[in-house]
Amino acid sequence: MRHLAVTCAVTLAAMPLVAQDAPEPAAPQTDAAPRTSDARLPAPRTDWTGFHGQLSAQKYSPLDQINRDNVSELELAFRIETGDVSDETGDKPASVWSATPIYANETLYLGTPFYRVLALDPATGEERWSFDSQSSLEALTQPALKNRGVSYWEADQPSEGEACQRIVYLGTMDAQLFALDADTGEPCTGFAEGGVLDVNQWNDTNDRWPLSLLQPPTVVGDHVIIGWAGKDWEWAEAPPGTVFSVDARTGELEWTVELLPEDIRQQTGTANVWTAMSADEERGLVYLPVSSPSPNYWGGNRLDDVPYATSTTAVDVETGEVVWSYQYVRHDVWDYDTNAAPTLMDITVDGEEIPALLQSTKMGLLWALNRETGEPIWEVTERDVPTDTEIEGEVLRPTQPIPSKPDPVVDLDERPEVWWLADLVSFGECSRIFENARYEGIYTPLTTEGTGTIVYPATFGGQQWGGIGFDPENQVAIVNSSRAVQILDMYPREEYEAQAGGSGNEQGFYPQTGAPYGFELYVPLNWAGMPCWEPPYGDIRAIDMTTGETLWSRPIGASQRYGFYMPESMGSPTIGGPAVTAGGLIFIGATMDQKVRAYDIETGEELWEDVTEAPVVANPAVYEHDGVEYVAFVSGGNSILKPTVGDMVSVYRLPPG
Repeated sequence: MRHLAVTCAVTLAAMPLVAQDAPEPAAPQTDAAPRTSDARLPAPRTDWTGFHGQLSAQKYSPLDQINRDNVSELELAFRIETGDVSDETGDKPASVWSATPIYANETLYLGTPFYRVLALDPATGEERWSFDSQSSLEALTQPALKNRGVSYWEADQPSEGEACQRIVYLGTMDAQLFALDADTGEPCTGFAEGGVLDVNQWNDTNDRWPLSLLQPPTVVGDHVIIGWAGKDWEWAEAPPGTVFSVDARTGELEWTVELLPEDIRQQTGTANVWTAMSADEERGLVYLPVSSPSPNYWGGNRLDDVPYATSTTAVDVETGEVVWSYQYVRHDVWDYDTNAAPTLMDITVDGEEIPALLQSTKMGLLWALNRETGEPIWEVTERDVPTDTEIEGEVLRPTQPIPSKPDPVVDLDERPEVWWLADLVSFGECSRIFENARYEGIYTPLTTEGTGTIVYPATFGGQQWGGIGFDPENQVAIVNSSRAVQILDMYPREEYEAQAGGSGNEQGFYPQTGAPYGFELYVPLNWAGMPCWEPPYGDIRAIDMTTGETLWSRPIGASQRYGFYMPESMGSPTIGGPAVTAGGLIFIGATMDQKVRAYDIETGEELWEDVTEAPVVANPAVYEHDGVEYVAFVSGGNSILKPTVGDMVSVYRLPPG
């Protein structure tokens, strides 16, 4: 290895391509006329029927029974352990459980990383039914068994007594989509083949791995819209990004969206949608957060325009036709996937009512767009970025777009300073790592020299799949983020083959087979496991969406190492998003310290906390059942934060009476 750090398995914690001599302002690529409507988003409901609560991805509940005045009195309604957990010491891969519980049909539904579904009494946790997909528990495309939950559909006018008028959908890593009767857990035999749709039947280009269904599909009306995940950083030629829509009752294919140009699909791949989507049913639009093409860290096989890559792309829900697309990164060679569903919102800016969306990103930028047209709400400027690179075959773009508002969650120009304490303990090791690494802002070219290129924010992002919460009454967005650093060291092919070792969860060696370079990704830690960069390591903030200005921000959580908690002023990296309520509260887990918390949305003051068995890397759910408000958290863990895994579901309520 060329670097000096001790590599540790536990980490801390649409714009067309423009000519290089004539950059143009960012603008959406429009393929069809958008549907126009004056309608606002639907009023929020008291159930929680999807991964982000509702199709708008606001993660907002109108419930106020639990509020800033009484949240300190919260107590456990129930706590269960599913048994579906692995720490990799047995015969199964490790588990990563990021499932948001969903409340629908007066039932709490959970998908597990062993690809089972549990239907629970929402007030007591008593099991009503369970279903085991009997899926192979192999890490086919991921370093661990993963699941982010289930989806729910019901007929507009259910025929009582008839099966499968309400359906729960479960996806598996081997690309099978199960449709189950939400009342009984029995397979819906009229869906695909006996209740199971083989999505991998459409994997017909560079089929190096199955189209893994780790994120539950997005249900819009009678459409089940399916994205998929792959095996990151392994191949230059990989399955190309495609989104599928199937009939909710039958599983019959309705339409597809191909996200890579046809003429390059054989030589590259991905630009897939591996995270949740959002939708505006009134306008008939589904919003796709599209990832980067493969190989993620070399672009010599895809130098021409790839207009839908690293974008938000809006498609017609009935046809799959692209209505508009806004690209955030030109010629993405930094794996800056659009990694969360955009949050839809109706906002008032300078007296004008705007149908908007707010898109979080890995690089810590927040993009506010008109969700009807894809036009930016606030000014976007062109930033000159470095293009000098020794990487063979690479041609970088001279500018990248930067939104003027809201403020990015990290500094785009300067990396964090070396943490003096970690440097002192390591006798200057941290300084040597940073001084020999390249960094010139978020679009720094990759390098084979020195200790590599500093990746800041880290590959798991400024934000992650949890996305942004939104209070529609006060037009305030809630964003949690990470301030973690990694270093990416590129190796020419022959040197890589001689040097390469193993890999884990976003750390280690990755071949990019078929490209002239593999790479090593590592977290700059000193010999004692201390992060080399100064805190804070994560924060949470509130943004006034009428002005784009930050109202408040504060560190979130506590970092942990060897059983010791650091001061909360130092914060923690975060994975998982918030839920927001009309009671003036933000509920969130997301941190290393395994705690769940409630914050005052007006001030950021922490009002309540509790400890669970593992980091809560899933969004919470807020629901009302029999007149009582509940808040549910899944504690599944993720080794990006620390190795602790779990299978715990914790549901809270106010004391009865």
